[in-house]
Amino acid sequence: MARITFTMGPKSGQTFDVPEPGVTIGRHATCGLVLEDPNVSNTHAEVRLERGAWTLVDLDSSNGTTVNGCRVKANLLKDGDVVELGDSAFMFRETDRPESGTAGPAAEDDMALLKQMTHRTQAIRHEVGKTIIGQREVLDQILMCLIADGHALLVGLPGMAKTLMVRTIALVLDLEFKRIQFTPDLMPSDITGTDVLEMNKGTGGKEFRFIKGPLFCNLLLGDEINRTPPKTQAALLEAMQEKRVTVGNRTYELDRPFFVLATQNPIEQEGTYPLPEAQLDRFMFNIWVDYPLEHEEEEIVGLTTTGGLGRPQRILTKPELLQLQDVVRKIPVSRHVVKYAIGLVRATRPEYPTAPHVTRTYVSTGAGPRAGQYLVLAAKARAVLEGRLHVSCRDIREAAIPVLRHRILTNFAADSEGLKSADIVRRLLAEIPQPGEEAYTGETAR
Repeated sequence: MARITFTMGPKSGQTFDVPEPGVTIGRHATCGLVLEDPNVSNTHAEVRLERGAWTLVDLDSSNGTTVNGCRVKANLLKDGDVVELGDSAFMFRETDRPESGTAGPAAEDDMALLKQMTHRTQAIRHEVGKTIIGQREVLDQILMCLIADGHALLVGLPGMAKTLMVRTIALVLDLEFKRIQFTPDLMPSDITGTDVLEMNKGTGGKEFRFIKGPLFCNLLLGDEINRTPPKTQAALLEAMQEKRVTVGNRTYELDRPFFVLATQNPIEQEGTYPLPEAQLDRFMFNIWVDYPLEHEEEEIVGLTTTGGLGRPQRILTKPELLQLQDVVRKIPVSRHVVKYAIGLVRATRPEYPTAPHVTRTYVSTGAGPRAGQYLVLAAKARAVLEGRLHVSCRDIREAAIPVLRHRILTNFAADSEGLKSADIVRRLLAEIPQPGEEAYTGETAR
């Protein structure tokens, strides 16, 4: 049994029990739940029970449907999720689960896993370190991205073990791994899959059968993603945002978890196709893979030329990784930490009169609202990796460069002085003040 309580709109304050197998929501009289909201479509959305899980499906509404501020087409609902449609909003609750603040079995499991994460994170670093020497910051950022259910762009010169690192992480986290080498002649169907016409041995007739492409996995490595045309790059957009694939007239859901880690060479740009801004924005992190330190490089050469690399062992399972993603969403965040994150994002926009001097001088386009969402999610993920229940402004600062690096476009003045977007972020981190201890007094977390 599920229940929804309206917090905005004509039915604000009213509660509705959702029957099995579900209910259709809209303005039309035939809907199970009628909303007299002019910005809600006749048949706007449906809450239904599928394979034991409650799912929200947008029924091609004109204004769309959001869950926790993110626009969705289909989304698994969790206890406490906030759904907005038109000018109405409601909170979803599973009535057979304990209320917030009650220590039920699910909450106890989450706390037990969280307490183990300090040791689990160290174990992951150790196992990955059997094949990848150094690159601690890169690994931590990838882990933050994965448990926050995001995607990452790995930018670095050839020979930096980017592909080997992703393959190793897939092994340690028990993820089905597939790799696509992006080339100029790659077609969208080479990624998503295609329908083939074949003979039905039972009926003797011909029918189409869908053959899944490499996109159907848990961890997809897109090697040199900028070497394929925009049409093929766009084949990833729906999968990255909505975790599903549409081929012809049919839509196929991707198994959870699903991540895209794409690599890109920052130097060699001949014969490449720059990623559209819409696709860049879908990457939670832009991670710079730099040269190893001198002693690390000596160790790399010594181990790789003598067969001294070990075989990593599995540390997490897929169910545990999915549980961690849920835990990340449940971690409370102080209002002032959120305000600090939003302050950083808004400081990147030169059109605002309150923008810092560095932004007005060197930035042509600032970061959008998705940057704020990813900053907070990344900060939560960092806290989980360290086994903490609280999120600080330091977590926001640690995530600022990989989140904002590809969302800030510099102008000619910055280019002429050799300033990169990461340099702008560092200056903003130095200029934007963090809230003091007094700001947290009496504040409630969200």
